[in-house]
Amino acid sequence: MKVLDSFCLSNKVAVVTGGAGLYGRQIAEALAEAGAKVFVASRNLEKLEQQALRLRKDGLDVLAMSCDLRDEASIQYLLQQVDVTVGHVDILVNNAVARPMADWADSIESWAESMRVNATGLFAISRSFGNYMAERGHGSIINVGSIQSTVGPDFGLYEGLDWSAPPDYFFHKGGLLQLTRYVAAKLGPKGVRCNAISPGGFLNGQEEVFVERYCRRTFLGRMANGTDLKGVIVFLASDASAYITGANIPVDGGYVAK
Repeated sequence: MKVLDSFCLSNKVAVVTGGAGLYGRQIAEALAEAGAKVFVASRNLEKLEQQALRLRKDGLDVLAMSCDLRDEASIQYLLQQVDVTVGHVDILVNNAVARPMADWADSIESWAESMRVNATGLFAISRSFGNYMAERGHGSIINVGSIQSTVGPDFGLYEGLDWSAPPDYFFHKGGLLQLTRYVAAKLGPKGVRCNAISPGGFLNGQEEVFVERYCRRTFLGRMANGTDLKGVIVFLASDASAYITGANIPVDGGYVAK
């Protein structure tokens, strides 16, 4: 196989949670552009349908399905529906994230709600889809983490602003990396790989002062855009990364290396 052919995802089936979000849109698009049939899933089916329709108008094979990561039965139903529709799943991208906490002072109930999706839900869907892939002897699970998986908060970035870095996000994104390694170890002997990516901040209308501060923290002098995750997602989903598992790849313009 020539090297460029190893990136091809033709005849592959991918499931992307949180497929209509800031990162989800480009993740789903990238997988479909590489040839995969892509199912995007989240609680907001109406928003997903709009996203899937836009991508289908561009000639891409993308379908929307409902899934609530707080409910294991909903996860199992998603897996069953994909299996019934196409007969296999090759790629799972765990991209969905709940953001109920605003800051350190938020309620403990908000912390607990965050963990329902970002910890328990992440494990539940990884186990369900991972076991399914293991029975078939192959698969790739990609967990979308964050730079906050590996570094502490820089509160100076938020000085004078009315928003900051909530503690639950750091906790569950850090745990995501260890779960990635656990799944890689557990399912690797059965042909299933599990890796993580850790994106940096996404440019999305933040205050100018924040953007300036953040950009100074990176080697490349900018925040992430609407295409920066596409290459690494296709790489980890495809045979181009066939001997990579248990890894975390920062996609952050050099933020964590500076």
